[in-house]
Amino acid sequence: MIKKLKVLFLGLFFLATTAVKADEGMWLLPLLKKYNIEVMKQKGFKLTAEDIYNINQASIKDAVIIFGGGCTGEVVSDQGLVLTNHHCGYGAIQQHSTPEHDYLEDGFWAKSFEEEIPTPGLSVTFLVRMEDVTDKVTAELKPEMSEAERGKIIREVGSKISKEATEGTNYKASVRSFFGGNQFFLLVYEVFNDVRLVGAPPSSIGKFGHDTDNWMWPRHTGDFSVFRIYASKDNKPADYSPDNVPYKPKYHLPISLKGVKNGDFTMIMGYPGSTQRYMTSYEVDERMNITNKNRIYIRGVKQDIWLKDMQADKAINIKYASKYARSSNYWKNSIGMNKALKRLKVYDFKKQQEQEFMKWVKASPERVEKYGKALDLIKEGVEGRKDYLHATQYIGETFFYGAEAIGFASSARYLADALESENQDEITKNVERLKERAADFFKDYSQSTDHKTTKAMFRIYMENVPEKYQPDIYNVIRKKYKGDVEKYVDKMFAKTIFTDPAKFNAFLEKPSLKTLQKDPVFVASKSIIGKYMEIRALMAPFNEKLERGQRLYIAGILEMNQGKPMYPDANFTMRLTYGEIKDYYPMDAVHYDYYTTLKGVMEKEDPDNWEFVVSDKLKELYNSKDYGRYGVDGRMPVAFISTNDITGGNSGSPVMNGNGELIGIAFDGNWEAMSGDIVFEKDLQRTISVDIRYVLFVIDKYAGAKRLIDEMTLIE
Repeated sequence: MIKKLKVLFLGLFFLATTAVKADEGMWLLPLLKKYNIEVMKQKGFKLTAEDIYNINQASIKDAVIIFGGGCTGEVVSDQGLVLTNHHCGYGAIQQHSTPEHDYLEDGFWAKSFEEEIPTPGLSVTFLVRMEDVTDKVTAELKPEMSEAERGKIIREVGSKISKEATEGTNYKASVRSFFGGNQFFLLVYEVFNDVRLVGAPPSSIGKFGHDTDNWMWPRHTGDFSVFRIYASKDNKPADYSPDNVPYKPKYHLPISLKGVKNGDFTMIMGYPGSTQRYMTSYEVDERMNITNKNRIYIRGVKQDIWLKDMQADKAINIKYASKYARSSNYWKNSIGMNKALKRLKVYDFKKQQEQEFMKWVKASPERVEKYGKALDLIKEGVEGRKDYLHATQYIGETFFYGAEAIGFASSARYLADALESENQDEITKNVERLKERAADFFKDYSQSTDHKTTKAMFRIYMENVPEKYQPDIYNVIRKKYKGDVEKYVDKMFAKTIFTDPAKFNAFLEKPSLKTLQKDPVFVASKSIIGKYMEIRALMAPFNEKLERGQRLYIAGILEMNQGKPMYPDANFTMRLTYGEIKDYYPMDAVHYDYYTTLKGVMEKEDPDNWEFVVSDKLKELYNSKDYGRYGVDGRMPVAFISTNDITGGNSGSPVMNGNGELIGIAFDGNWEAMSGDIVFEKDLQRTISVDIRYVLFVIDKYAGAKRLIDEMTLIE
C-alpha cells in the first residue's frame, strides 16, 4: 500500500500538514496522546486516547489481537467471538477440509458451541502493555561495537528485561527494535492456544475474484471468517480441553449498522508486518531488480505447476489451497510493487531525499562526523552483496519453498547429527519432532506435484545462478547425469524416504545414519544448506555495512526532524492509523467510487471461471433483495475504501468509526499504490475493507447463523 511522491522531502519523514497527518502513519499507541489525538478529533474521532490504549482499564486495544502468526483479528462479543479475514483463517479452514467435507468450497457454520472445531496450532495474542526501554538498552551499547556485537548485547539485555517483566505471570514478552535500532520497546503479551473455527463463508464469497481481483479495486470479496477463543474456567490461557469455556474478554468491539459515507473518519488498529519507508535509492534498486524480480519469476513457474494439478484433482486442490494462496499473494504484490515503483519514479524520489539529507549533514562538522558515512555504507553493502543475495534468494525460493521434499528433508539434519554423535536423548527428541513435522507435511503433500515442481526448480536454479554459487550436488548432475536434471530428479524421487509417509515413518521407528547418508533427497538438502551457509558467510560483511548505514541514516533523519511527530517502520507490533472514507482517480478520466455493492458481484459472475462463481443461494437473496436490516435503499453494500495506512499483517484489522464502533474488516491495498511500503502515496493509496454489514448479512441471511449475531453488540 502506497502513497504519493509529490511531498516535500521533510514530509516524507514527518507529517507536515493536517491533511497528510490524517492519513500517513502507523502510530505507536502509548504516544497517541502526545502526537495524534488532537488531529484525530479534528477529523471526527469522538473518544479519548485512554479509550484506545489504557493499561489500567479496559480499552479498545484489548479487543484487537494477533491472529495466528501473521494477521490481525478483533473480539466482537463477550463470549470471545473473533472476526478476521477469510484469507487469514484459510489455513485453518483448509486444515479441517476433506473431499467429503470441503469447507473451502462449501463453507462451514457451527450450529452450537459443541460444533465449533478445535484448531491445533492456532493461537491468538493480546497486547497487555508497551514500555519504552530505550535508555535501558542503549546504556549497554558502545559506538565502537560492530552491528553483530550490538545485536548480541541487545538480545541479552532484552531477554533480561522481558524476564523481569513477566516473572510470576503467564505473560510472554519481548524487546523490539524501532527506528532501525535507535529505539526499543518492551511488549508484554497474553497468548491463548485454544481457538476454534466457528464459521466461514464458501470461497465463492470469501475469496471471490481470487488472484485476478487480489490487490484490486473495485472489490467484491466477503473476506471474513469467524473463530472463538476458549479459556480455562478461571478465564486464563489453557491448552485445548473439552472442559474449556468461551473466553470473557476485557473488551469487545460494538458493531455499527449505520454505514459509511465519503469523508467519514476511519481508524484501524492492528499489526502491520513490515514497511521500509526509510529505504534508500540503492535498496529500491535491489528490491526491484533482485528481490521482486526473482520472486515473480520463480513463484510464477511453481504456481503454474501447482494450479494445473489443483484444477485436475480435488484432493490436491484442498492440499495445496492454502500453500498456493500464501505463495501467490506476495507474487502478485511484487508484480504490482515493481510497476508502481517505476510509474511513480520512487528511485528518483529517494535520490532527492538523499541529496537533501546530505545537504543537512554537511551543514555541521558534528553531523558529518556522526552521519557522513551513512549513505556510503548503505551503497557499499547493497552493491557488495548483490550476487550473494541473488543466489541465497534463489536457494530459498526454489529449494525450500518450491521443492517441498528438499525443504522437508532439511529438517532431518539435526537427527543426523544426533545419530552421528550417538546421543540417545537427542535422537529420541528429534524422532518425536520429526513425527509431528511429518504428519503436517504429508497431510498437504502430493508426490506427483512435487516431482514436477522439483524438476522445474532444479532446472531454473541451474539456468539462472552462476555455477560458483551452485550446490555441490550440481557437479553430480553434470558428471553422472550429463546435466540432465529430469533424470536426476526421477532417480532422486525413486530412491528417497522423504516423499512417502509409510517409508518415512518406518525409518523413524528404526532411525539409521546410513539410511540418511544414502538418501538422495537428504544428500541434496545437505548440499544445498552447505552452499547457503557458505554464501551467507560471504555476504555477512556487506550486511554489516548495510545495517550500520541504515541505523545511522535513520538516526540522522530523527535528529533532522527532532520535535516533530515520527512513526517507525512497521515490525508486526500494534499500531494505529487514521484516515477517512474516500474515493479516488486511479488514472486520467477514471473515477473509483468509495464503495461496492452486491450488484457488482452479479456483474462479475462467470460460471465458467472458477474465480468468479456465484452460489445459487446468494443469487436468490440478491434477486429477492432479501437483505434484512443490513441493506440500504435496496442495495447490499459489500466493500469500501479508506485512506488508512496499512500493510501486510493488517489483514483482518478492525476498521472503526469515530465512536470506536466496528464498520469493516481491512483485507487489502490497491494496485495503483503497491509501492506504499516504501513511499506513502497520499493521492492514490487506499485500504480495501469488507463492509461489516455484508459480513453480518452473510452470517445471518446466507448462513442462517443468527446465534452469532445475537452475541454481538449492534448499534443501529
